[in-house]
Order: sequence, then structure tokens, then C-alpha cells
Amino acid sequence: MCRHLGYLGPPEPVDALVTRGPHALYVQSWAPRDMRRGGRINADGFGVAWWPAPGTVTRYRNAAPIWTDPAVTEVLGQIASGAVVAAVRSATVGMPVERAACAPFTSDGWAFSLNGKVPGWREVIPDLASGPLWDLECATDSAALWMVLRRGLAAAPPAEALANLVAAVLRRAPDSRLNLLLGDGETLWATTVTHSLSALVDDDCAVLSSEPYDDDPRWRPIPDHSLVTARPGHLSITPLE
Repeated sequence: MCRHLGYLGPPEPVDALVTRGPHALYVQSWAPRDMRRGGRINADGFGVAWWPAPGTVTRYRNAAPIWTDPAVTEVLGQIASGAVVAAVRSATVGMPVERAACAPFTSDGWAFSLNGKVPGWREVIPDLASGPLWDLECATDSAALWMVLRRGLAAAPPAEALANLVAAVLRRAPDSRLNLLLGDGETLWATTVTHSLSALVDDDCAVLSSEPYDDDPRWRPIPDHSLVTARPGHLSITPLE
């Protein structure tokens, strides 16, 4: 499965946020340490989203492995941001390998990533969406989840919308793996269902990452079936219902 990371803190070069540390997200693309239930590398694309101004999100994505793209350092290194969501992808068998399938998915100031899978998503998610999935960015479970979540965000606060989505999917597809990551440039929200997630939060910054990117003892592993809210100076971890 995929790996993802969210950062909030002092502005830094965007490339540094995906390449820094001995076990950076960049390294996790070919040498992950905690891939659960299949997958060995994350070579089916990557993406990085950042907020150049409050409420405005932009992104860069590529369907190639992150280590093959010189733009990671040559272009993203010229951009600084205090809010980033990034992901490297390991495509589920049968899913397309294309740029449109790569997280983060963005809309209306939000950025979203899925580390996981929804078995039988073509039957499960239309039920949640109350209709056909005509406007999907691509034919993947992650894009379909994002479409449903966007509707949920219009009706409920982010933490509630995420928890509602996870509960609804698990009722219909209990074998789903649902590590979701959502950001709006000011706060990060995440869920853990099966896959790993760790948090590093102090007064200056907040990081949520599938795996710690260094050996800082302040990294905190997030228990399975948790809902997380993080921003500088604040970390909330509550059980998912």
C-alpha cells in the first residue's frame, strides 16, 4: 500500500519535506519498513500538495516513481510552504497507473490521500454516493472515496466527516484498509484502519507520517482504528467507533 505524510509548521522548501531524514517519504517509496498485508515498494507514482496562500491549494503529481523525477528537487526545491500533504503510491492490482490516480486529490482548499484499499469499491462506494460515480477523476477507490468525502465535508466538520465515511465503508466492506489523510493548510486529520501512522507534534510543527522519517524519540505511533487531529501545539487521538 501507499505511504503518505502531512506537515504543518514554519515554511520549508517543499522538496525537503519529502526528502529529509534517513527514512524520508522519498526513501519509503523503495524501502518501506512497515507495509502491512502486501506490497513492497511504492513505485506507481507520487504527488505533493501545498498551500501558497490560506484556502488555496496546488499540487504536483507524476505517475512515475518519485526517484525518477528531477522536478522533485529542481522545481519543488524552489517552493516554500508551511503546509504540505504528500504521498507515494503502490497501486492495487487492477487499478490504473496514471497521474490522475495519484494522491493528493485536491478541491476547494482540501488535500486528501488514501493509504489502503476498498475491496469491491465499484459496488460499495456508489451506494454511499447515492448514485453513479460519473465525475470521478479516475477509476480508483481513492478517487471515489474523495468524491464521497467532499460531499461529507459540505455537511459536517472534517473529523466527523472522516469518521462517518470510515464507518460507512466498513459496514459494507469490513476488510477495507482505511488510512485516510486530509488537510486544509491549517489542520491535519487522519484515520488508521490497518496501516501504520506516526505523529510528531510540538509547539512549532505537526507531522503525520505513515512511517517516521528519522529517529527522533518524540515520534508517537498511532493505534489502529483511531481518528487523529493535528496542528502545531495540538494532537488529538480518539478511537473510531
